Amino acid sequence: MRRVRTFDINHILNRGYQSTSYFKVKHFFNVWGPGLIVMLADTDAGCLITAAQSGAQWGYTMILPQILLIPVLYFAQEMTVRLGIVTKKGHGELIREYFGKKWAWISAGTLAISAIGALLTEFVGIAGVGEMFGISKWITIPIATVLLIAIAFSGSYRRVEKVGVMIGLAELAFLVVVVMVKPQLGDMVRGIGTIPWHNSSYIYLVAANVGAVIMPWMIFYQQGAVVDKNLGVESINKEKHDTFVGTLVTQGIMLTFVIAFAATMGLQHQQVALETVSDLASGLSAFIGSYPAKLFTGMSLLGGSLVAALVVALAGTWGVTEVLNWKHSLNEPLQKGSIGFYIIYCLAHIIGAILVLANINLVNLAVSVEVMNALLLPIVLGFLLILEAKVLPEKYRMHGVYRWLVTVLCMVVMGFGLYMVGPIMGIW
Repeated sequence: MRRVRTFDINHILNRGYQSTSYFKVKHFFNVWGPGLIVMLADTDAGCLITAAQSGAQWGYTMILPQILLIPVLYFAQEMTVRLGIVTKKGHGELIREYFGKKWAWISAGTLAISAIGALLTEFVGIAGVGEMFGISKWITIPIATVLLIAIAFSGSYRRVEKVGVMIGLAELAFLVVVVMVKPQLGDMVRGIGTIPWHNSSYIYLVAANVGAVIMPWMIFYQQGAVVDKNLGVESINKEKHDTFVGTLVTQGIMLTFVIAFAATMGLQHQQVALETVSDLASGLSAFIGSYPAKLFTGMSLLGGSLVAALVVALAGTWGVTEVLNWKHSLNEPLQKGSIGFYIIYCLAHIIGAILVLANINLVNLAVSVEVMNALLLPIVLGFLLILEAKVLPEKYRMHGVYRWLVTVLCMVVMGFGLYMVGPIMGIW
């Protein structure tokens, strides 16, 4: 009798422990996600190509700038977490309420143009991966467009987020390439200690990396995501952890591209153009073989392009509908009140797909979008800093040294954003 009783007590205790563990895991996944998915989207095709160019041209000297961008990226996105969770409002909505419709429209208009430009990059990346394996863009682009639109109609932000994270994790495939090229630790250490600040082309590429890492649409996305996920103030710390881990992941991926191309083309001083997916694979094929180069490069860029297309379209849609004061939630089913939200989201993908399929000369548009991103970054970060200080209750604001550190770093990033306008426009 005593044995049975002991068994029952242990059984109950085990069930209680399992139940507690289950709820902890469930709560973990209920909170985590917005930071990880937006960071995975940050390493899209354009960013990864920029990182590859950095490694090929400047070798390991580009490692340090990528490391220094970790705190900058985290600080910017961490502010959106507190703003979204505490106010329960998106970035565009707060701008409209506190700065008026004029500034809200300027913010939403430039964001929409920037989002379309980014979507073009993602679709070009998707098409490039397909063509590398002999698949026409007339097959890959329509399939990707239908897939991305269908994901948004799943009826739940949480489902969209889970699918996006799973797709984005394909970027980690490039870690295999770093292992295969066997970078030398001594060379990396020497490269980190060699910073040619006096070289204007190096500074330009550093500025390009800043622009490639900190995107204006990321701010709109993560703030809208934590609102759509209906996170409470008790989740702020966990969402900060989510954002920090996501920051390490995205910069880790950027570093793998810098290191892989520094250890191969960078050491060989090969002056080969790296502008497309095929260029990246061709550059690596002499070192790791043609098929592995295509496979791992293709997986990484396809994952990055798909998750970025999803996030960018949602960021642009949230920004525009917030300013228009329309319903703007993925948790809302398709009906009369939410149809505007879904129409804008679908049109963003369709327009991007048509422009890529039509072989329109996108050079001038791409330059215009780069200028828009460079100009939008100081505006968005400026609004972010002001809103953080103006909107949040004292309890949830930045204080002391942390506040000054974040402000100074954001000012530096704004400066790089303005600096980029000159070289892009050919002014200097």
